Amino acid sequence: MRGITTRLHWTDQPYKWHTNDGEEVFVVLDGEVRMHYRVDGTEESVSLKVSDIFYASVGTEHVAHPVGPARILVIESEGSV
Repeated sequence: MRGITTRLHWTDQPYKWHTNDGEEVFVVLDGEVRMHYRVDGTEESVSLKVSDIFYASVGTEHVAHPVGPARILVIESEGSV
């Protein structure tokens, strides 16, 4: 799809806090991921299991923490930071 990057991550390491300048979708294909995000400066989190999806709108500060090894499909705007 034009303008979209799709990557498969196989990791047990946490990502870094970041804010994308485009939309981002995480799909857990295997394992479990604890997704942390901030709403009005308050940190919240949700546990994602196989087939769960997390949508980060533009400007949503977030970080994924796999709970052990996890396979994650990440779909985002090409060149998104």
